[in-house]
Amino acid sequence: MNETDDNTDGRTTGRPVETFGCRLNAYESEVIRDHLARAGREDVVVINTCAVTREAERQARQAIRKARRANPAAEIVVTGCAAQIDPAAYAAMEEVDRVVGNEEKLKAETWNAPGEARILVNDIMSVKETASHLVAGLEGRARAFVQVQQGCDHRCTFCIIPFGRGNSRSVPMGEIVRQIRELVANGYREIVLTGVDITSYGADLPGKPELGQMVRRLLALVPELPRLRLSSIDAVEIDDDLLQLVRNEPRLMPHLHVSLQAGDDMILKRMKRRHNRSDIITFCREMRAARPDIAFGADIIAGFPTESEEMFANSLALVEECGLSYLHVFPYSARPGTPAAKMPQVPGPLRKERAAMLRAAGERSLARFLDGLSGSLQSVLVEKPDLGRAENFAPVRLEGGVPGEIVPVRITGSDGTHLIGQIERKSAA
Repeated sequence: MNETDDNTDGRTTGRPVETFGCRLNAYESEVIRDHLARAGREDVVVINTCAVTREAERQARQAIRKARRANPAAEIVVTGCAAQIDPAAYAAMEEVDRVVGNEEKLKAETWNAPGEARILVNDIMSVKETASHLVAGLEGRARAFVQVQQGCDHRCTFCIIPFGRGNSRSVPMGEIVRQIRELVANGYREIVLTGVDITSYGADLPGKPELGQMVRRLLALVPELPRLRLSSIDAVEIDDDLLQLVRNEPRLMPHLHVSLQAGDDMILKRMKRRHNRSDIITFCREMRAARPDIAFGADIIAGFPTESEEMFANSLALVEECGLSYLHVFPYSARPGTPAAKMPQVPGPLRKERAAMLRAAGERSLARFLDGLSGSLQSVLVEKPDLGRAENFAPVRLEGGVPGEIVPVRITGSDGTHLIGQIERKSAA
């Protein structure tokens, strides 16, 4: 399960594409938007779906109906993971003109003209390569996402995403460098490397370069890039090169979002995860010792099948134990076709209750983290005139910022969710 975008509900909008879910989907929506613009297709509305939870699919169906009411003459196209996994269900909706798969949505020819086939969805498991798609930027954003990897070879018992994304495949280093150079030339000061399972990067490429080697080379080859950030990572798959970069490379941002999912060993085993509780505690301790300014985020599932009160308490305690500042909490959502859907289920209300408790713990952890930064000087990427992000991903309220610039900000306090600060500009000599 990949992390959601910066928006709290995981949704981004901007006609003609509405996006649900992860950062990779946000990136791919820009590819689609670019294809539509080049084809002159102003008569298309695209809903790029997510399949992580039933709620994400419910929101997508709601968006489809709303799009039809607002655009009665448009071609409504549904794509993304939910469409890839169950194309017939979306094709059956009277509001939908066409269903397009995750591979097909990235091809220019898909968007050149209205489609004759109502369903255009390939067997995603047959796809062996990930093509590079150069986008000039991301609409309405100060940072840009770059896809470095696609798909997943792991089979966690709760996750349907491999069936929407296929097996793991990597973008060659040269293509990644080329795209980042283009984005930096277009004024982007921060790049986020994204994918479904980016710590599996390189296993399918000649020489099998690991993620750390790729990151080290791109930083060396694009010295003009000020800030590089990683999206969700699998802590037990981090290689030695990447560990050294986290410790020693100031341009690699001190913010790691861990694909955690749970903090109890039995639940982790039943999830078929590759780490245990002590692995995460050790990882966070070692990273914080090596880079004291680092911040951690994590994905956590509440109410996984068979989760007892004691098991849940272990997950809840890990938030404070590891100092997890940015949580993405998901009440467990049974996905048909996954092993976890056949396990004894935790009642729905209890899942929601536990999710609320995890979110509250995350809010307390974030507030403590932000309070600890009072008085510090932070390097902030301005996203809006009154809002930016520090290197550790803390949101910062400020005044007089120019979107896209990186400025020093003196932190004067926090409101529990944001830092509050003032830009320190050098006076003219």
